[in-house]
Amino acid sequence: MTKLIHLTQYKLIELTGVDSEKFLQGQLTCDVTKLKTGDSTLTAHCDPKGKVSSVFRLIRVAQEQFYLLFRTDLLPAGLDQLKKYAVFSKVAFAEPEVQLAGVIGENCGQFSASFVVNSGNAAILINPAERLEFNASAEAWDCVEIQRGYPILSAKTQNEFIPQALNLQCIEQAVSFQKGCYIGQETVARAKYRGTNKRAMFIFKARSQIIPEIGGEIEMRLENGWRKTGVILSAVNFGEVLWLQVVLNNRLEDGQQFRLPTDETALELYPLPYELV
Repeated sequence: MTKLIHLTQYKLIELTGVDSEKFLQGQLTCDVTKLKTGDSTLTAHCDPKGKVSSVFRLIRVAQEQFYLLFRTDLLPAGLDQLKKYAVFSKVAFAEPEVQLAGVIGENCGQFSASFVVNSGNAAILINPAERLEFNASAEAWDCVEIQRGYPILSAKTQNEFIPQALNLQCIEQAVSFQKGCYIGQETVARAKYRGTNKRAMFIFKARSQIIPEIGGEIEMRLENGWRKTGVILSAVNFGEVLWLQVVLNNRLEDGQQFRLPTDETALELYPLPYELV
């Protein structure tokens, strides 16, 4: 069955102006100049230390018009961080009133809207052309995002991780290592070329009704017991299954055991849909 979801966890920001491409190119981890009209990519905005302040989907609508699809939890801090650097650029930010819908299923391509972002068996509709009867919760969309390995950042984990710790270098065009300077670029480049990043994001699932605290820890089995480790990036309970994104040491041993510290529920490592590089 095709799932239709009201994406209340997202907010659309519009950026326009003659300097819009140049401004974004100097701010974001992706190469904005290579984004064609109608295309989109996940991207990140970092602080000067290279820590990610926001992750969002950048959509090129026209030569001088972009949509920034933010998770509501990252606003206003993430948007304020961008605006801080925009004072000397001819750009304007707006928050248009739009309806955002998610479609999951093999037939997601049959729906039309003023703008459609297609990605495999899922699509984001910006102002759907027809009235939709929503039949699934926002958690259904977040569950798909987790399974795809797309990091779900929240206010509690802003400015904590470099892009590679969130696997962004593996996703779409999210991180470019060929473009020029941008905020935090030195740290991101050093992590790649000097191998300074030791962390990655992993996916876990479990049969549990508990939703652990974002920013909390899980436990790892050692010879003499259990030790707390990692940082929980996101947690969604959908269909009585708990899905977690956890940032850990990027070199896990085969057969390593993990559990929730709250009720000792065993966590099953779910395979990433891409290879860590």
